[in-house]
Amino acid sequence: MVTVSSTGQDVRFSVPIYTQTEAAHYLDMPPTTLRSWARGYRNTFRDRPAVEGAPLITHLGETGSPQPSIPFIGLAEGMFLSALRRAGVPMQQIRPALELVRDRLGVEHALASERLHLCGAQLLWEVSEEDSLERAHRQGARRLIVLKDGQYVFREVVEEYLRKIRYDEGEYADRLLLPGYDVAEVAAEPTVNFGRPYFTATGTPLYVVSGRLDAGESVAEVADDFGIPEDHVAEVADRHAHGAA
Repeated sequence: MVTVSSTGQDVRFSVPIYTQTEAAHYLDMPPTTLRSWARGYRNTFRDRPAVEGAPLITHLGETGSPQPSIPFIGLAEGMFLSALRRAGVPMQQIRPALELVRDRLGVEHALASERLHLCGAQLLWEVSEEDSLERAHRQGARRLIVLKDGQYVFREVVEEYLRKIRYDEGEYADRLLLPGYDVAEVAAEPTVNFGRPYFTATGTPLYVVSGRLDAGESVAEVADDFGIPEDHVAEVADRHAHGAA
């Protein structure tokens, strides 16, 4: 069981597995966006004060290093933010509300916690009524939630992503079904393939299939060698061709 005081001894939190570019590809999003989540950002202007944003996901190692710096829990945090991003709300509009929600939950790595999935929509509604929030931030938070059966819940486009996250008894994410696949099912778990994504049907690591395709082997050959349905390999080939596998 993972507790707030023991997360440092859990490989999900302490071992960097993915480069920022890899994590972005696995989450089907632009690398520049994930880098801003991992490192934070500072935008300067000639006619008004600079705008800064603190890091949102767990990032280990030095800023700008090409080495792996995102642990599994950082990928899970990015998965939650990807869900919010899918709803079409700019992160700048919900950052302040999201920070208030994280404070209210009172746990480390709140973005990878099941508590956020279960209580986050209600908390977002509550903090959206805070006088300290600007109108744009208030409206951005409310665009992520709907009232259903008397409760505030995340919009379906957000829930669709969140259902791809599995949590352990210690409430933190321990398995992700990667987004962006319509046919293949590709998962990441810290205890399987050292955290590298794999096909759930066969256990074949994603990088092995991608490597064979890069080497010029046909979709049919790769599918036959690993016993993976051909349309699953074709989907990986298509994503890989667009820099997203």
